[in-house]
Amino acid sequence: MCVTLCRFIIPKRGMHMNTVTELFGSMVFNDSVMRARLPKDVFEQVQRSMHDGKRLDSNAATVVANAMKDWAIEKGVTHFTHWFQPMTGITAEKHDSFISPVDGGRVIMEFSGKELIQGEPDASSFPSGGLRATFEARGYTAWDPTSYAFIKDGVLYIPTAFCSYGGEALDKKTPLLRSMEAINREGMRVLRLFGNEKITSIKTTVGAEQEYFLIDQSVYAKRKDLMYTGRTLFGAKPPKGQELEDHYFGAIKPRVAAYMRELDQELWKLGVLAKTEHNEAAPGQHELAPIYTTTNIAADHNQLMMELMQRIARKHDMVCLLHEKPFAGVNGSGKHNNWSISTNTGVNLFEPGDTPSENAQFLLFLCAVIQAVDEYQDMLRMCVASAGNDHRLGANEAPPAVVSIFLGSELEAILRAIENDEPYGSREKELIKVGVHVLPKFPKDTTDRNRTSPFAFTGNKFEFRMLGAAQSISGPNVVLNTAVAESLRQYADFLEAAEDFEEALHDLIQNVIRKHKRIIFNGNGYDEGWAQEAEHRGLSNYPTTPDCSPCYLAEKNIQLFVRHKVYTETEIRARYEIKLSNYNKVLHIEALTMLDMIWKDILPAVSAYSKCLADAALSKKALSGEIHFHFEQDMAERISLLISSAVDKARALEAHMDHGESISDSLALARFHMDKIIPAMEELRKVVDELEGLSSSAFWPYPSYGEILFSVK
Repeated sequence: MCVTLCRFIIPKRGMHMNTVTELFGSMVFNDSVMRARLPKDVFEQVQRSMHDGKRLDSNAATVVANAMKDWAIEKGVTHFTHWFQPMTGITAEKHDSFISPVDGGRVIMEFSGKELIQGEPDASSFPSGGLRATFEARGYTAWDPTSYAFIKDGVLYIPTAFCSYGGEALDKKTPLLRSMEAINREGMRVLRLFGNEKITSIKTTVGAEQEYFLIDQSVYAKRKDLMYTGRTLFGAKPPKGQELEDHYFGAIKPRVAAYMRELDQELWKLGVLAKTEHNEAAPGQHELAPIYTTTNIAADHNQLMMELMQRIARKHDMVCLLHEKPFAGVNGSGKHNNWSISTNTGVNLFEPGDTPSENAQFLLFLCAVIQAVDEYQDMLRMCVASAGNDHRLGANEAPPAVVSIFLGSELEAILRAIENDEPYGSREKELIKVGVHVLPKFPKDTTDRNRTSPFAFTGNKFEFRMLGAAQSISGPNVVLNTAVAESLRQYADFLEAAEDFEEALHDLIQNVIRKHKRIIFNGNGYDEGWAQEAEHRGLSNYPTTPDCSPCYLAEKNIQLFVRHKVYTETEIRARYEIKLSNYNKVLHIEALTMLDMIWKDILPAVSAYSKCLADAALSKKALSGEIHFHFEQDMAERISLLISSAVDKARALEAHMDHGESISDSLALARFHMDKIIPAMEELRKVVDELEGLSSSAFWPYPSYGEILFSVK
């Protein structure tokens, strides 16, 4: 369905907006608004700031602030906020009003250039990994002029970076912007060698597909585990899950469709390019996919998307679950990061052209990605690691923990021909020599998709499929941008010093293919033999967060980020601590929640049911005088044994948790959680799920999996 043709009525302050085109971006201080409200010279300054990274002077900032305030007030706004993304993975905001006192006990509405450019929220209570102490509270927000301001809930939101008093990045946006500068700097060096004089900048673009579950609010309110942890810690398998594959791309239920309509409308108002929506594989699971946009804007938009998905679900008496694995036995939820590189002239650098130079340029940028993924596969695995994603990776369309690249058979064959100086099939009579003979035309979609690949080339972009549904896309794109920037830096250094550019280019591409071809895998990532083959190839395999977190501190990785000025070493070490701290806290909360559920609700309920069964058995025996076992007596004995087992396993979990209190080192504690706490939780769950299967639903204290997954009618 073409969004520009959809028509509906949206009430807005006594007027009607009849088309999506009128609605889209109506709450955004975008180019069209700025062009209409700013003097031409100021507008041009803002555009240079947005597209070329030029600093906006204070006078221009004052003009922009005044125009932004007037526009917002006309829409009923009274407050503004610097909207930032601390290392919690969600967003943060502090609202200030426009009012300023004047003589006579009155107020006027003011908003200065200084207030636009810089704010000062308290920085002491956000995760810092040791960058800040509690008594070191001062932090700063700085306006990101490359991301448009917008209005939400009657407040003017100004996207900002967030840093400490000492200048350390305390957020996810700052490193992302730095990484975009790095790949622009090194990419432009390479493009200049190909004679691209009209291109002035490159940028990475992202379209982040978002998976999620919708369940009825009534069942959510009865599940402590969902409320406290975002996932079910207990739950017997229902008679029906996703086996019939009848939910995937099926007819959307009216209640869900109404939710999706409102979500689209609210996102469109904020300029979010919501495009595709459909049912996903598991019951109650859905997906929303946007059109790609510049990476830092895509990151902002994805944060808005997650917030609005959850808020609007509540309005429809539903709850939106973004956890990577809210239910065992069915699909988890991911976030597919469709990543590409484009020039300011609109050229996608992953589109092969029609001339030898364009083909060679495409190949070189392709090789830059292949080399980056191979050399920094550990960082790509680490940047998607979390306690939740550890449950998801490796099954049900989620890629395995081993990082590899899927290119498709045709492109792989072309690279093989270049590697071996051989003709490509029957299409070329002469050897392929990059920049001299034309690369065989490589059309889009020449091969099938590989849903098990962590990193798949899909025609003119790479789809990084390992991200979990709840995480910010900023971290993974920082790694992608910086790793590819490093490849391009090496290529530029080599080619700039070459006497014969075409000969050097051919040798460079050939050598990159030979050295890094191990990362290319077009097969089934779920195949039992792939893990062994990957090990034989020398690829890394980090199944869990504690396994891969130390990769942060590998010397080659520290050097990568420091060299490109994306992170300082101090900032890297802080993020390492934050990742482990978050993992440990999540596991601790989950274990406490399990124990709360087992002691307060589950064991009392099944004990009552067991007593009911025993009483019924005794009553029947007294009436009939028979001595053989009845159904009630048999069930009471089975449940009694399981209750004893559950008590033992709950006490074992408590003992492990007590021991964990004495471990102070973050990595040691994470490994303790992985080796002791998680297995103890799994053992307890196994017994409890068996108890649920034997217990009467009238006694069981929580809604079942079936009741939850099929709760939205």
